[in-house]
Amino acid sequence: MRIDYDTVSKSIAALTEGETDPVALMATLACELHHADDRFDWTGFYRVTDPNLLKIGPYQGGHGCLSIPFDRGVCGAAARTGQTQIVDDVEAFADHIACSSSTRSEIVLPVWNGAGGLIGVLDIDSDRPAAFDSHDAEQLALILRATFSRL
Repeated sequence: MRIDYDTVSKSIAALTEGETDPVALMATLACELHHADDRFDWTGFYRVTDPNLLKIGPYQGGHGCLSIPFDRGVCGAAARTGQTQIVDDVEAFADHIACSSSTRSEIVLPVWNGAGGLIGVLDIDSDRPAAFDSHDAEQLALILRATFSRL
């Protein structure tokens, strides 16, 4: 099953209406996104907790890394550059942090609050190579903007 972004967006909007707690929002998004697409093997957030440091946030799937500095890995690259990272083959990403041996590809998007501050990253891993594309990046960015811009 491949995600129907329109349906998922509407569901997330309804479930999170009026919510302003970032952890509650992250938990709801992780759950809704994870169960909407069988490409998504691990779906979750890493939160900015200190300057240049991400800590595990709400997620669905196996264990994640507990902390990731901005200068390491795909999540760190998204946080450091403020740009979405699509990695077709994690083995070919020079600084990939292997939190799970089953991960073959991933997409990581920065998460901004309404004031333009980076509050974390959304990380989605797949056990399939080249599982993500620009359409996923665009649609996920729209969902993140709609959800977290109220903070």
